[in-house]
Formats: sequence, structure tokens, C-alpha cells
Amino acid sequence: MVPTATTVGGFLQTLPPDRRVAMARVCSLIRRNARGVHESMRYGLAFYEYEMNPLFALEPGETSMTLYIAEPKVLENYEGKIPGVNTETCSIFFDNLNRLPLDVVEKVIRESIVSRQERLRENQPVPGQDELLKIWQIKAEAAAVPPPIIHIPVAPAETEQKE
Repeated sequence: MVPTATTVGGFLQTLPPDRRVAMARVCSLIRRNARGVHESMRYGLAFYEYEMNPLFALEPGETSMTLYIAEPKVLENYEGKIPGVNTETCSIFFDNLNRLPLDVVEKVIRESIVSRQERLRENQPVPGQDELLKIWQIKAEAAAVPPPIIHIPVAPAETEQKE
């Protein structure tokens, strides 16, 4: 089910306690180490943008969590060094929320910010949201927020009219 919360804080409140704590830790780590990021909820993920372009996305699973990174060169440095790195989808999959390698996540976040700043300084293109959704293999249709449920009040059934 795709969450309908419009803020990351609101979304975190809808999660079970164990996943809420793990997600909140990583969200906090991103905010602390990537100054200037804008946090929002899109496609059922916590999105973090830098200079109006997505840089990170965080997706909770039932018993796991995936951190998507928009700077593939940074992630390539960690391939083979930490479990769960997928350079094809530019993501890190954490299957044990009780053992998040927060020190490694912090390094990836910091290096991603530096890499993005260098790209912007050198006027190199940065991937946009549509391109990243393809790389991250997130289908917009599957993750779209369901339409709101509209309740139409109906008057109670009237007794039959006398003729």
C-alpha cells in the first residue's frame, strides 16, 4: 500500500515502531549531513532534493529499507565493501533494520553531496526525477497515491408515500 502522508514526519508516524525508528535515524542522518536538502514525500518514498534535483530517496519495506542514491559514482566506491549495494539501481538495501551501518550511510551521504556540488560547479548535467525513477526502477503508476475516498451523505430512506 502506498502511504498517503504528505510529509515525511507524517509518514513516519504511520509506520510500526521498529521501522519508524530505523527510518527516522536515516532521515535524520540525511538532514544532518546534507545541509540544504529539501525533504518531501513522493511515490511513497521520502525524497531529498538538493538544488531542486533529487539526491536521495528512502523506501521502507515490511522488514527492510532501501536508500536510493542519485550519484552512481559514489555508490561504486562501496560495491563489495558493504552488503546490499546495487550499482544497477543505485541503491543500498538494508535487510536488518537493527544493524544499520549508520557510519557507512553517513559517508555515502557526505560523498554524494560533495559529488553533486562538484557537478553543479562544473555545469555537468544532473539526473532529474523521471530519469532517477527509471534508474531506481520505481514505477510511477505503481507508487502513485490513490485517489481520495469521497463520502457522499445519503438521506435515510423515506417511508413510502401514501397515495
